[in-house]
Parts: sequence; C-alpha cells; structure tokens
Amino acid sequence: MEVNLGGIPFDLDFHPSEQLVAAGLIDGNLLLYRYSPNALPQRLLKVRAHSESCRAVRFINGGRAILTGSPDHSILATDVETGSVIARLEDAHDDAVNRLVNVTSETIASGDDNGCIKVWDTRQRSCCNSFEAHEDYISDMTYSSDSMKLLATSGDGTLSVCNLRRNKVHARSEFSEVELLSVVIMKNGRKVVCGSQTGTLLLYSWGCFKDCSDRFVDLSQNPVNALLKLDEDRVVAASESGLISLVGVLPNRIIQPIAEHSDYPVERLAFSHDKKFLGSISHDYMLKLWDMDLLQSSENVSNGPAVVAAGASASDNLFAFMD
Repeated sequence: MEVNLGGIPFDLDFHPSEQLVAAGLIDGNLLLYRYSPNALPQRLLKVRAHSESCRAVRFINGGRAILTGSPDHSILATDVETGSVIARLEDAHDDAVNRLVNVTSETIASGDDNGCIKVWDTRQRSCCNSFEAHEDYISDMTYSSDSMKLLATSGDGTLSVCNLRRNKVHARSEFSEVELLSVVIMKNGRKVVCGSQTGTLLLYSWGCFKDCSDRFVDLSQNPVNALLKLDEDRVVAASESGLISLVGVLPNRIIQPIAEHSDYPVERLAFSHDKKFLGSISHDYMLKLWDMDLLQSSENVSNGPAVVAAGASASDNLFAFMD
C-alpha cells in the first residue's frame, strides 16, 4: 500500500492495537489513516498540530491519543477519535523537539536538538526525568525495560545510557567521529547496534559502552537513518539512498534488500501492532506499507544471504494505492 502524504514526512507510528497509522509532516500537519490489506487507506484526520514542522509522532495511553513534537519547542497531545487538542506543553524543551519514544504504558521520552532528554508522565502531564546527555541533537532512542535504562544516539557521535531509576547519565561512549543516527537493542539485550552517517553499523556490548566491539562496514555507503528490530538476530535498516534491507547481526551480513523508495532518503521505519506490515516514509512524500508475509517469503526462498534486485523486491511486494 502506498499513500501520497502531500509533503515530506518526518515520523510515523502505528496504533498499538488497531489498523491505524499516523504521520507527521514538514508543514506541521498530523495525518491519521486507517489501512486494510484489501482496501484503499482511508484518511481519518488531518490536524494542524504545530506552527513549524511535526518531527516526532507517537501513540500514547493505549492508542487514545497521539503525541507530537516540533521545532516550536512544544509537545501536543491530540485525541485520536476527534482530532481535538487534549493538552499542549508550549515550552516542553528549550530547543527543537526532534524525537519521541514510548518508555512504558504511562511514560514517554523526548529528545531535543541540544542533546537534552526528558521523560514524561503522560497521565500527570509532568516531567519525571531530565538528562543533559549530549552536545548535539538527539537522533534516536530506545528503552531497555529489564534495566530501566534509556539509550540514545546523537549528532555529536556518541551513544548515551540514561538510568531512569537513579535519574543520571549512566554511561556515554567515546566520540565515533561520525553522527550516530539510529539505535536498537539486539541479542537478548547483549548487543546495541547503532546506524551511522557513513553507513557503518557500530555494535556495542551491553555494559561496555565506551567503545564499539564490532563494526559492519558493508551495509551502505549512505547514512543509515533508521533501524528496526525484527527479532534478536535480524534488523531492518533504511538508508539515505532509499534502500531498505534486512540485515543479520553476528554474523553480520546483508540478508537481502526488501523494499525501496527509489533514490529518496528514508526517514523512519515502524511495524504495525501485529507485525503484518512494515511502514516506511521518505522524502518522496510517500508512506509505504509493505506486506511482511511476502517479504519474509522472499527471504525463505532466497537460499541464504542472496541479494535480490531492489526494484524486483519492491514490485513483487508492494500493493500500490494512491491517496
């Protein structure tokens, strides 16, 4: 499925239990769609959420509301049913809000352009934790529930680990000399994988965050803007070139390209709540929903780490619908 959003999207998120997907655009609009495998995606909402771009989008409170962040320093909560404003924090950060990630069912983390991370109680609408973790923009974050630690990557080239229980920055890596753009936790919590501006994947061992323990340099020569964990051994990686690939971790290998956005940079990736669809957004204005059953069937018949042409993968696995 393919939807023309009418502008450059910066983020997307799927509803935690229903067939709904939301996207935030460069013009400040928040869009909400209902999708189905056998029908055109139906736009349910178009909300002017922010005066500047809508950089970050997350469903909260069991999917009853959508939280958005913006360079206007605000965080907005929008009602999913009506599109009305539930609450707006005008000065949530001193700088542009660049990233939102869910932490627990009642808390969410936000990261800004100056390296500050805040954790919010969505029901009390108050800040629980604040960390001056980085010296440049927060590019991505992920949460380890077992250790109650929030990991973040930044344009300053470092990985940080924030301890929510003790409200302090637990660890920070050495400078990698390139911007770190994305992060996932793999191998049952033993490894942390970061995507970089040069296309190299940096692997860190849990508890040893000062320097990476391994590098995978063969993935791409373009920035890896997004990483999405499929399982403990495989990650979906999206690059500035528009290519989306399935990648094995330890052993490090490109299993195969699985999707693409022509030559346009892919901004974000997300799975639907049932993992039946992979969602991707790009500078081509498109939100694409890829059928995971078809993608994984293609992998199963590839007989190991075979590489198939990106164009063939896309045409085989994409059901195109225009908004």
